[in-house]
Amino acid sequence: MHVAVAHYPEGAGHATRMLAIARELEARGASVSLAGGGPGKRFVDLLGYEEYVPTPVDFIGDYQESGGLSDTLTGSVPASARRVRDFYRWLRREDPDHLLTDDMFAAMAAPLAGVPLSVCTHNAPGLYDDAVERAGAWALTEYQLRAAREFYFPTVWPHGDADPDGVTRVGPLALDVEAPVVGDPDVVVVPSTYSTALNESVERLRADGRDATVVGGDDWEPVASMLPTLRAADLVLCPGYSTVMEAAVAGTPCLVYPFTSEQRGVARLASRASGFRTVTSPDEVARAARDPPADPVYENGAGRVADAVLSR
Repeated sequence: MHVAVAHYPEGAGHATRMLAIARELEARGASVSLAGGGPGKRFVDLLGYEEYVPTPVDFIGDYQESGGLSDTLTGSVPASARRVRDFYRWLRREDPDHLLTDDMFAAMAAPLAGVPLSVCTHNAPGLYDDAVERAGAWALTEYQLRAAREFYFPTVWPHGDADPDGVTRVGPLALDVEAPVVGDPDVVVVPSTYSTALNESVERLRADGRDATVVGGDDWEPVASMLPTLRAADLVLCPGYSTVMEAAVAGTPCLVYPFTSEQRGVARLASRASGFRTVTSPDEVARAARDPPADPVYENGAGRVADAVLSR
């Protein structure tokens, strides 16, 4: 079976989650083709894969960090149409038996190209308080539920109102490959593009005598997978979903310090699960690090998704 695997271009976590499933598909005898681009491409490259890079789209940057709705209409919307077109052309060239994706544009291209579709994403209306983002997430979720043969919903939080009807809940996804442990980690801090305020939290942790390792900092060495370093750490501090998933699989307590609306939704839901706590200031980070949550206990859901895709 040949499976096309496409990841969303915003943030590296989209790529690492899809790579986790791609490797499980290969371990079961399937061949895979990858597409996506964005910051996650460096993990694709580190693992020796080649991938197709369609037109990039940055809704978060256009809507939340720039000019709001006007910049979204003039930037992200035209880029979205081009990304759907690019995915359609890629799928026609690859002619896969199935497409697995967390990318909305690949999900739109699959029916046009006549390729059976499975979706794997946590993005849902229940994450958002902003009316525009919530409406967009609702429309996208409804489309994907109708277009996909299966909608896999990776999560650590208990079932609740934030889960869309009709999804298949699976465990957290993390890229589990051989990689060196970076340094001698105590607290691993994993920033995102929008989390520059974590710098003060790092200073507070170090003032308390904690050894804070900052991913992407001056002393950071690029690795193919974060999981070995997170497993070796005593605590993780991060803003959002991707590292929450990895900390869950690593079994390491996690403080979630959100900055975007989607991150605030993830933090609200993750704090209902054992092993996670929401913090909203450097003072809260310092206090929580002295009394961290319990170790989370979760299995990696990548194998389950791969089995389900290959059984279709």
